[in-house]
Amino acid sequence: MDSLELDRIEGDAARSPIVFLHEGLGSVAMWRDWPRRVCEATGRAGFVYSRRGYGKSPPIPDVRGSGRLKPDYMHREALDVLPALLAELAIDSPVLLGHSDGGTIALIHAAHFPVRACIVMAPHVIVEDISVRSIDEARVAYETTDLRARLARYHDDVDGAFWQWNDIWLDPAFRDFDIRAECARIHAPVLAIQGEDDAYGTLRQIDEIAPAGGIARVVLADCGHSPHKDQPERTKERIVQFLRALG
Repeated sequence: MDSLELDRIEGDAARSPIVFLHEGLGSVAMWRDWPRRVCEATGRAGFVYSRRGYGKSPPIPDVRGSGRLKPDYMHREALDVLPALLAELAIDSPVLLGHSDGGTIALIHAAHFPVRACIVMAPHVIVEDISVRSIDEARVAYETTDLRARLARYHDDVDGAFWQWNDIWLDPAFRDFDIRAECARIHAPVLAIQGEDDAYGTLRQIDEIAPAGGIARVVLADCGHSPHKDQPERTKERIVQFLRALG
């Protein structure tokens, strides 16, 4: 397993812990205190980590060359890195809570490994034109505005963090990415949350998740791509209700 930045939140050891999986440009620090508030509200322990190349984790050399991500990068995170991390933490049935790319990684993992539940916020199950347009706009903003400086507060290798995400999403080889068939193999209950004003995906992204274990879908008004930032309390309460119903 690659060396990762990891933060631990204490909670009831008798309950399955929550493992938080960040977005494409996220990190431990970018979650701020929201994971702790979720863990306190649910009584569960939690783990927050930065994938390699993000936050304070080790950088990936030559991300625009030999270290460039491949179209299966989220599968590698879900099927190789995350299982190794869970084994190291002695967690055999986590609650996965992922945002954006992290939500996709959570769904892929849950399709192949046992989990107590899977909670996804603005996941990507297919690549849509709206996603590519917004990510291309992010590229322009990174090169022409203060976006780079703002992200540098959260990533030791800000250029590596940005370009590894941006380049693969704008790669034509990534346009065929589609995990809907894998989602059908998820036997754990799923909660999918998305904002009405999500600039990175339409509601197809949660409408087309059809897991064997059943799904609850929540669409939030006045909310963009980050429900935990745009509607933190409403999002937290939906998660609390969902996990309480698990028993």
